[in-house]
Amino acid sequence: MSRIKRALLSVYDKKGIVSFAKELAALGVELISTGGTAELLKKEGLPVKEVASVTHFPEMLGGRVKTLHPAIHAGLLALREDPKHMETLSEHNIKTIDLLVVNLYPFWDAVKTKTDEREIIEMIDIGGPAMLRSAAKNFKSVACLSNPEDYEPVMKELRKEGVLSELTRRTLAAKVFKLTSCYDAMIRDFFMRSETPDTGPFPRAYEPAFERVENLRYGENPHQKSAFYREKGQPARGIVGAKKLHGKELSFNNFLDLDAAMEMVASFSEPACAIIKHTNPCGFATAKDLRAAFNHAYDCDPLSAFGSIIGFNGRLDGKTAKDIVASGFVECVIASGFDKEALEAFAPKKNVRLLETDEVKTRPCEGFDFKRVSGGLLVQERDLKDAAEADLKCVTKAKPKKSEIADLLFAFKICHHLKSNAIVVAKGGATVGLGMGQTSRVDSAHTAFRKAGDRAKGAVLASDGFFPKADSILLAKKHGISSIIQPGGSIQDAEVIAACDKAGIAMVFTGIRHFKH
Repeated sequence: MSRIKRALLSVYDKKGIVSFAKELAALGVELISTGGTAELLKKEGLPVKEVASVTHFPEMLGGRVKTLHPAIHAGLLALREDPKHMETLSEHNIKTIDLLVVNLYPFWDAVKTKTDEREIIEMIDIGGPAMLRSAAKNFKSVACLSNPEDYEPVMKELRKEGVLSELTRRTLAAKVFKLTSCYDAMIRDFFMRSETPDTGPFPRAYEPAFERVENLRYGENPHQKSAFYREKGQPARGIVGAKKLHGKELSFNNFLDLDAAMEMVASFSEPACAIIKHTNPCGFATAKDLRAAFNHAYDCDPLSAFGSIIGFNGRLDGKTAKDIVASGFVECVIASGFDKEALEAFAPKKNVRLLETDEVKTRPCEGFDFKRVSGGLLVQERDLKDAAEADLKCVTKAKPKKSEIADLLFAFKICHHLKSNAIVVAKGGATVGLGMGQTSRVDSAHTAFRKAGDRAKGAVLASDGFFPKADSILLAKKHGISSIIQPGGSIQDAEVIAACDKAGIAMVFTGIRHFKH
């Protein structure tokens, strides 16, 4: 590629464009621009030609047509090594364009923030993708920049070499086609949204778009390569938006457990702490403050808490941080913030990652939940349904005490964060025993009671699904459970209710199931 003589700059996101344009001008590059970009560059004293002076047509249709003209696309697409192409340009007095800088209207933001379909449709970029595709197709002669992050590395190469290598131009072209394919997929999904009975909220074709954030050291195991991606066009929510303050880089498994911790604590408005291992909680509690919540959560299963990830839905103080450090090794701590004393407490722990994000204080956003299967993708709405006191139907002779209702609802809310089959034993806003992921519900009950020990006496029990038999009720009686909450709906409900009546245990049905596979 010969030296860049002429560049066209037309950007929606104007971050960094002024300094980039100034460096291009300093290298003797002729600048062409459109609309707001041209106005901005002119205000900075840069010599800029309006596109209209190149096409000899004004912008029209309210800006819908600016660059869709042979004077632009021929300048981008002409093969420099083809004499016929160059003769055609000369015949029509068209000059080549060697560098294109374009980023697109944020259609994805319009979909999220606007309700007027006309306004959303106006944010579909036509000229931008067309120019980018023309330039990318002709990457051997034209460099195309579609992301402000590329300005500095491109300019660095131009300063050093005077030209851009073919590898750089090919890489930039690949980014363009990735961008335009994702952009078109989002537009297609918008138009294919349907509320008809056959699909409900799900489009007939679904291609979620993701962009790589970083490569990771390895996946779930050292022999697996892995990377972390964020959903294209969505706000930096969840773990994507978290800021790492301390510690080494995050692993594949760290991201999974951090996400689980955030989901749990964000479900509660009162101070809450989740202690996570392998995406399951080994302890969870709410309390008057985060320190009490941590200690109650930790007491649930201190053995499993070793090497865990801990989440809080508030700002961590020094005393709580010192309790965490004293408890033993933890992988990560995520909270809405850390005060100075908390950061000092963790400072000697070089391997503990600290992350902050306000997302731990926000109920998880609505949207789709994905599960990959061989050859396909399962898509469902997120499980955000909670049981309320008004939903509870007491089916036993004994009624739960008023003081037990809060614990029943708390325990049932915890259930949907555990892998099925899930059993939660809770008391005083804290878990005391957890059983999950077993192939039978009674096995999960055995695990929960083994963890709880004597603390099960007077506690409540929650199950994510109905009881198929009365065996778990017999265990609950043996360990002193006072009340049970479950969805109900088994063909053996009568047998289970009778077992509760015989044991003197109160039981309520919610009509809500919380399976998690």
